[in-house]
Amino acid sequence: MATAKRPDGAPTGPSPTVSNRWWVDLGGTEKVRAPKPIAPPVGSRFFKAGEGFEQDRARDRLTDNNMKLLRSADPQPGAWAYVSLADTKCSERHVERIKKIVSLPGYARGVVVDCGRAVRLLVTGTPVGDRLLELTLGGAPSFDCWVHHDWVREVVFDNPEKAMRAFRGLVKEYLSPEAIARAEATSARA
Repeated sequence: MATAKRPDGAPTGPSPTVSNRWWVDLGGTEKVRAPKPIAPPVGSRFFKAGEGFEQDRARDRLTDNNMKLLRSADPQPGAWAYVSLADTKCSERHVERIKKIVSLPGYARGVVVDCGRAVRLLVTGTPVGDRLLELTLGGAPSFDCWVHHDWVREVVFDNPEKAMRAFRGLVKEYLSPEAIARAEATSARA
């Protein structure tokens, strides 16, 4: 313990040490560390990004947009039309290669939608838009299918080559007259 001194410098006896007592305010001379922020739960950023997202409305807008593209391009049965949505375009050679790999049967019609960094293939049958197939060729190629405006299937592929080869079979599976007749017979029994 330290000894306290009077104003004239004479000792008065031992003084209590108060600097280590929790109730003593030392006037802010000590530095206080701010508490570390608590990390948010894992995945909270993902959910924050999706806050307010209306999936049904987004799906409707996407299918409406796809229908607008199909109607404006007006592809003929068995043929592809081309629409560019970006200033940067895929090479004509690349687009022709895609059309060759994914050749359309007479019961289907399609639009190659050039988005600059990615290409989307929209394919439908007759009536236009009743069944709509979409293949997106980009970083993670994916397939989506809508039947009577209901989203019924999604497939993600390892690479664009596999996606294009599989897409030919998916066109037949969803748009061929036999497949449509089978689906309608099944739904009539249900």
